[in-house]
Amino acid sequence: MTTLLTPVAATLPRARPALIAAWAVLGLLALAALWPDLLATAPPDAVDPASALAPIGPDHPFGADQLGRDVYSRVVHGARLSLLIGLGATTIAVSVGALLGVLAATAGRTADEVLMRITDVLLAFPGLLLALLVIAVLGPGPVNTTIALGLAAVPGYVRLSRGQALVVRESGYVRAAVVLGRSRAAIFFRHVLPNALPPVLVFATVDIGTALMASTSLSFLGLGPQPPTPEWGSMLAEGRDYLDSAWGLTVFPGLVVTVAVIACYVVGAHLRARFEGRTPGGR
Repeated sequence: MTTLLTPVAATLPRARPALIAAWAVLGLLALAALWPDLLATAPPDAVDPASALAPIGPDHPFGADQLGRDVYSRVVHGARLSLLIGLGATTIAVSVGALLGVLAATAGRTADEVLMRITDVLLAFPGLLLALLVIAVLGPGPVNTTIALGLAAVPGYVRLSRGQALVVRESGYVRAAVVLGRSRAAIFFRHVLPNALPPVLVFATVDIGTALMASTSLSFLGLGPQPPTPEWGSMLAEGRDYLDSAWGLTVFPGLVVTVAVIACYVVGAHLRARFEGRTPGGR
């Protein structure tokens, strides 16, 4: 997944205003996820038949859905679950992928060959297809969606972390540890894994946006959180039947998803550029 995003991230705006705006968006999303009541006072599940499909106005800044629920409040409260799925999936992918990748680089030639051949086979399949297969086994729901997206992204992190671990393995301090007779486990946990992980974490910042977009897609297909739980993907699915009469039901959740993904890409591209010794927007 990470390698597929490299060309996209390279084309993102690098100007300092874009970076400030991206951090502001992420901060606002974090505020919505942690303290949604500060931004939206209306209950997200409050049904009001008299306000069904109400247009944009003072009482409903984003309009109301077919049940009279405030769309703005549902978008704000939906940030928590949507972001948790994206962050959770990326955390699973990084944790499992980095561990297996570093293990492949340090456990010996046989283990390396076996792990990498399995990784190559899994990388041949689209990540979303792998996630669908996992959900078919586990069933729909927010937890299973998080697990499915995380496992689908593991192969990319296995290959990435293995490459980093191979570089660390040839460093002077690791060779010195071998000469001093340190155990393979000590070298793995004290030297290789801690030094191979930071580059992987930098690359993971971009993948948070990808996981968010993928989780929205799965929720749109009915495989994520189920109604009436406020979640951006399920809101898009519910609102598609009312595009002519209440376009805000789909436009506003879709716009928030788009802005959130772009913000993740901009911040991720900046962090990656800094890690590689470049300054975004520099001359």
